Amino acid sequence: MVVATQQEAIRAGYKQTEVGVIPENWEVKILGSVLSRCHLGGNYPNQDGETSYPLMKMGNIDRGYIDTDKVEYISSDVMPDPLDRLRYGDILFNTRNTLDLVGKVAIWRNELPVAYFNSNLMRLEFNPDEVCSNEYANYALNSPSGISRLRALATGTTSVAAIYTRDLLQLPFIVPPPSEQRAIAAALSDVDALVASLDLVLTKKRNIKTAALQQLLTGERRLAGFRGEWRVKRLGTVLKFQVGFPFSSVFFNQKDNGIRLVKNRDLKSDELIYHYSGKYAPTYLVVDGDVLIGMDGDFMPCLWRKGSALLNQRVGRIVVSTGMDRTFAYYFLLEPLKAIETVTSSTTVKHLSHGDVENIERVIPAMEEQTAIATILSDMDGDIAALEARRDKAQALRQGMMQQLLTGNIRLV
Repeated sequence: MVVATQQEAIRAGYKQTEVGVIPENWEVKILGSVLSRCHLGGNYPNQDGETSYPLMKMGNIDRGYIDTDKVEYISSDVMPDPLDRLRYGDILFNTRNTLDLVGKVAIWRNELPVAYFNSNLMRLEFNPDEVCSNEYANYALNSPSGISRLRALATGTTSVAAIYTRDLLQLPFIVPPPSEQRAIAAALSDVDALVASLDLVLTKKRNIKTAALQQLLTGERRLAGFRGEWRVKRLGTVLKFQVGFPFSSVFFNQKDNGIRLVKNRDLKSDELIYHYSGKYAPTYLVVDGDVLIGMDGDFMPCLWRKGSALLNQRVGRIVVSTGMDRTFAYYFLLEPLKAIETVTSSTTVKHLSHGDVENIERVIPAMEEQTAIATILSDMDGDIAALEARRDKAQALRQGMMQQLLTGNIRLV
């Protein structure tokens, strides 16, 4: 049997380098050799109150983009250095942060009309003869391998870490020919634009749903054909809050043996799923469409859609009776349960009881109007879920493209 050498295993037109296999006409250079300058921002006193000089800080740097949800400002009695003013396309590098977050890189795309950057951030200015596209540099430094190499440079503790300039300048950096840099940046920018457009539509639809919840569940807005008066009821007269059973942990397993359990954390995540192999009463069997509520910490209701399961302790189920639509109950309980959670937030551990739910008093429409309202809101949730799936698919496509394009495994030129 002939064993291929490592060199023979590399396909034609590619070569092995310190950062992996790349095309033969690509190069690996240290970052310092492709930079014309690196510049730390100013050490400016800053404040929450708005002035004429927004200041970008390490908290504004995310993986590949600038987050301006929270902006601080240079004090009004200070005149910032013009060299610290951001220009479109600037690459900003976060020199200090926690051990996990230090080394983040983002590109400035004029998110604000004017802004400056502080001394925890460094502007990387590339030599255009080496790196002709700042967009390419931003993607390369935010690729999985780029992030990994940057993290390896960090020194310090978990809470306070730094990447020093002398180390950063020695970072291996992949340099394709200029035409490929531009093509890679253009392809990834197109996918980013798709993700951004889907995010905008999602935000709009979520805002519309929020307004619909407020208007439809209070009677502020009535659906066509409904005029009957809403009546005040104690929820215990139209539903019961069933508390889960303390099933014996002797029969718990993570090997899909038996039926799934619904624990409190399962209402948010499928990260750690347990099954139950013992006997149980059908009374505690959960089915799709059931309204479940965690009884510790977060009291937000969940419309269960994960198949048959058992209602474990510290999780409750809404069991409706005549006069209450089950899906309407899910939407209707969002606001009062949030209010209960807020009231109990001062306690060490927040607990919800069946009495907390059943003693809620609210004005409630007749059954037919409940069902109509629930249908409208369910349709909105369906639209949002479909958009989220499209957005997630686009994000996965982006990650795959970054991996393939930034290593030259797929060539565009």
